[in-house]
Amino acid sequence: MISAGQRWEDLDKLILVAGHAVYVGEDYHTSSSDRSWILQGFQKGEPPFYIEHIRFGVERAASQPKSLLIFSGGQTRLDAGAKSEAASYRHLANQFAWWRQSDMRNRTATEEFARDSFENVLFGIARFRECTGHYPRSIEIVGWAFKRERFDLHRQTIRWPSGDECYKYHGVNNPDDLDGSLNGEAETRAAFEQDPFGTEESAQRKRERRNPFHQIPSYSATCPEIADLLNHKTSDGRDFKGILPWDGRSPQERDLA
Repeated sequence: MISAGQRWEDLDKLILVAGHAVYVGEDYHTSSSDRSWILQGFQKGEPPFYIEHIRFGVERAASQPKSLLIFSGGQTRLDAGAKSEAASYRHLANQFAWWRQSDMRNRTATEEFARDSFENVLFGIARFRECTGHYPRSIEIVGWAFKRERFDLHRQTIRWPSGDECYKYHGVNNPDDLDGSLNGEAETRAAFEQDPFGTEESAQRKRERRNPFHQIPSYSATCPEIADLLNHKTSDGRDFKGILPWDGRSPQERDLA
């Protein structure tokens, strides 16, 4: 439980829940229904799994008083209106009264620009920096179990340190059509292996489709220490060569100033 006098500047762990769809329901009693979500065809029947992700993130953050919970996901669907995945996840958690973890209402932020898993990670870190004034000491990511390897690939791309004290991935569940998901995941992971930053034409087209309201994040200005990373293009070199705030430091040694 966060104490009344604790400020977000004191928080040092990021717990990130990656969004998958936009919730538009008005009552938590029907939140598991497909009708309460804006879904793509392959996502039919998945809302109960998303709710598990949200609840796991809330309860995980509640158990760690120095963590900031961030829901990540942009305004990805035109038919949802100008409502982000992240804001809708927070709204759903509020409808569930935060699963009796009401203090999490004051220790949860939204990251409302990410259009894919790579941006979930990088923009989530940037949003933490905006909220607290420093970068996290450690990260925990909540999502599909079958996406574990992809998120670890993103971790490597931005050179975030490995090891449980720095990084954990919580694969909460898998969709019913796991075989189909694994086939699609193999293609997506292969694409990121070739284009780690997702800046080549095919990846950009996908991001454009997931940004119907043409939102532009300001993280390069608010997080100047990683502006070059945020703006890096695979065509400039497959790997980013610049210096990052978390390079070569343990959580105990990292300068959070």
